[in-house]
Amino acid sequence: MIGNDVIDLQAARKESNWKRKGFLEKIFTADERGFIASSADPELTVWILWSMKEAAYKIYNRDRGLRAYIPHLLVCEVNHFYDGTVTIEHYKYHTKTIVENDAIHTIAVYNVNDFIKVSEVPASEVLKDDNGLPYINSYELSLPISVSHHGRFQHIIGILQ
Repeated sequence: MIGNDVIDLQAARKESNWKRKGFLEKIFTADERGFIASSADPELTVWILWSMKEAAYKIYNRDRGLRAYIPHLLVCEVNHFYDGTVTIEHYKYHTKTIVENDAIHTIAVYNVNDFIKVSEVPASEVLKDDNGLPYINSYELSLPISVSHHGRFQHIIGILQ
C-alpha cells in the first residue's frame, strides 16, 4: 500500500494560520509540538509533520475503511533528512519527505523496501472503485495508487515495479 501528500507552501500560508490558538494541540502530540518549537523553521516543520500524517492516513484509511479526523492519533517520528515513521495503533508506516520548489511531498509505505518501487502515474490512467479510492489497472491487476494535490502541485503515485 501507498499514500502520499503534497503541500503547496505558498497556498498553505494563505489558507491556514497554524499559529492560531489550539491548532497545534488539536493536530500534534506533545512530543511533536516540542519538535516544532525547537525547530529552526517551525512553519516548515508543521507542514512536514502534517504531510507525514496525511500520507500515512491514506494507507490507514484504505486498509480500515475508516474515515475520521484523527491527526492527533497518528504519531510522527522524523529521522535524518525528513525520513521518518508514522504510527497509529499497531500500524507503522515509513515516510520519505522531499522539500523543494516551495512544496512538500511525502510518500508513505508499509515496507521500507517499497520506496524503490514507487513511480508516478499519469492522471489519464486513474480509476476509482465503488468507495471512491483510486487505482490503476496494470497487467490485468488492480493496483492501489495515491492521489494528492494542493495549490499548484499534484502527485499521483503507485508501487508499480
